[in-house]
Amino acid sequence: MGKHFVLIHGAWHGGWAWDGVIAELEQAGHTAEAPTMPGHQPDDDRSGIQFDDYVEAIVQTLERQAAGVVLVGHSSAGFLLQAAASKAPDKIAQLVFLNAFILPNGTSQFDLVPPEAARGMTAAAQASPDNSVPVMEDFVRNALMPTEPTERQDALLRRLVPQPLALFVTKIDAPPLHDLPMPKAVVFCRDDASLPPGAFLGMAQALGDYTLVEIDGSHEALVTNPSDVAKGILQVAG
Repeated sequence: MGKHFVLIHGAWHGGWAWDGVIAELEQAGHTAEAPTMPGHQPDDDRSGIQFDDYVEAIVQTLERQAAGVVLVGHSSAGFLLQAAASKAPDKIAQLVFLNAFILPNGTSQFDLVPPEAARGMTAAAQASPDNSVPVMEDFVRNALMPTEPTERQDALLRRLVPQPLALFVTKIDAPPLHDLPMPKAVVFCRDDASLPPGAFLGMAQALGDYTLVEIDGSHEALVTNPSDVAKGILQVAG
């Protein structure tokens, strides 16, 4: 019997980022869905989006499930899983983190990035009409997918949307992940250049016991290498 996967995207992205992974999971006999978070449709009003809007969207998706799902988070969705998991634990069979941020309680994502980057993105959001961080082309090309061909970078840039600042600056307030009852796993794309070496696996220590699978690919492997990402997710999901 197949599993059901709920896949949560990170900053600037939408549920579309998981399309290739979903196709691979379905071909393997499973089902999957990837909701687009509030403010992440191209025409959305992003001006009032708060951190709790993301968490509530995930909880609502979980509450619609008939049985426990494999809940997967990429990048900034890691700490969204932190905030949501304790609100619907009976709907989660497993938590999987794909090169995802896991934050110490009382910190935000911007507390874990270089201060100059946090200041620059905050200033850009404050100068925008809807308090959102615009898509930063240099960051996408040189940090998120530096080894990919220019045309593949261009294709991703065309789909990304401005990111409501609240996701980056809200401090997490959630029970420790290692206290939650469901098993945890990490799929790690070893070519990720978006953070210093060891950063993502260092954050994963907060999970307590977890299963680890490493695959090839950049931070954007869910888009550029969906076959290996799906295989990694299936491997840790048993």
